[in-house]
Amino acid sequence: MVSVPWRHVNSWLCNGCGLCCREFEVVLRFDEWLNLIRTYGMSVTKAGLNSFYLGKKSDETCLFLCSLYGRWLCGLQNMKPMACKIWPFKILGHPRYGSAREAIFRYNERDFFVYVDSFCPQISWGQPTPELVRKIIPEFIEIALGTRKKQAYSTSSTMSSLFPPANRDYKLI
Repeated sequence: MVSVPWRHVNSWLCNGCGLCCREFEVVLRFDEWLNLIRTYGMSVTKAGLNSFYLGKKSDETCLFLCSLYGRWLCGLQNMKPMACKIWPFKILGHPRYGSAREAIFRYNERDFFVYVDSFCPQISWGQPTPELVRKIIPEFIEIALGTRKKQAYSTSSTMSSLFPPANRDYKLI
């Protein structure tokens, strides 16, 4: 798994393949862990040395991975952990994976360093599309900052078709 600067990504759209929910341990923030155990009990999480994680089923998939119309969706839509909301993107305040000039993304007069995990099979490589630049990345940044809760462009296309986003274009500053 390699983190690649966003400028190498043509487009991305989650198709609900569920691969990320099978292959990764989801680290929970303390508030996320607390909300989950209050709602579902301790058995839905597991503790590590310095972190809490989402629990897994015996087949190593996330406990909350659900099948709907042949797609895999998160059963935690209203409580989805930040790590899940922004995957496969990584929104950082400083360049961590090199190529800072290719990773920098200016949004609302702030610089962010945006990388994409190359493990995701839904990444289309090439020159970024206007939709990636004007809608998808800004939404990931807003989610990472906590200024946006609802996902429209940064979630499964199955979820988007069930709950269409408001017609909203972002303006890159």
